[in-house]
Amino acid sequence: MEPFDVLGQTLGGDRFFVIGGPCVIESEEMVLQIAAFLRDTCRKLEISCVFKSSYDKANRTSLHSFRGPGLEAGLQILNRVRQDTGIPVLTDIHSAPEAARAALFTDILQIPAFLARQTDLLQAAGMTGKPVNLKKAQFLAPWDMRHSVEKVRATGNDRILLTERGTVFGYNNLVVDMRSIAMMKELGHPVVFDATHSVQLPGGRGDSSGGQRQYVAPLACAAVAAGANGVFLEMHPDPGKALCDGPNSLPLEEVPPLLEKLVRIHQMIRT
Repeated sequence: MEPFDVLGQTLGGDRFFVIGGPCVIESEEMVLQIAAFLRDTCRKLEISCVFKSSYDKANRTSLHSFRGPGLEAGLQILNRVRQDTGIPVLTDIHSAPEAARAALFTDILQIPAFLARQTDLLQAAGMTGKPVNLKKAQFLAPWDMRHSVEKVRATGNDRILLTERGTVFGYNNLVVDMRSIAMMKELGHPVVFDATHSVQLPGGRGDSSGGQRQYVAPLACAAVAAGANGVFLEMHPDPGKALCDGPNSLPLEEVPPLLEKLVRIHQMIRT
């Protein structure tokens, strides 16, 4: 499993990394604030980081849920994050035509979990040459992600991340099988644990998803101990007022102490 660099940030190998940010772009001011916070926190800890936010959340529970500023306005904001902070930016795409456009303004393209088997989408992302983060579908076994990996590799692009984000467990609930970390690492790419989406309660509030934020830290610790190369954390200045995924997002003040603990665990298991 070879690590790769994105804008000077090493992803994989012996260097721990975090992908973090608000679920969706609510305003330019907010994403710039969070991106600067993430950059500064990770510099102090000497770990790599990638900023993540979405210009469009096309898979919201309700028709009336906030989706974001849209493709063009959102990409301009994400490009501003790259320019102002100097750290790489990741965003998710939902259709093949979006891939080439998003690749002009971001550094990593993410395939949402619900779309992990969409061949045209995966290959469009791969053909941009940008690294691709494949989120394991909630309905897929970890070993079945080999098919998604093959679809991206077939484009000649092997800069791939695999992200565990929980598995459907009955109605409105997810469960995490930590064996998934080791199983997906066997596919030869860095593995990320999405600690905040894994505590989501899909549709748990009727017209929106709920979440159990109190379990983010213990699950993240377990995943890093199980061998995850990095973690994915949604964060927000005021999760109670977040327009998307508030119940499972971390308040900013909880991020540094959690990352400090995760870095210690990461170092311990590698020594």
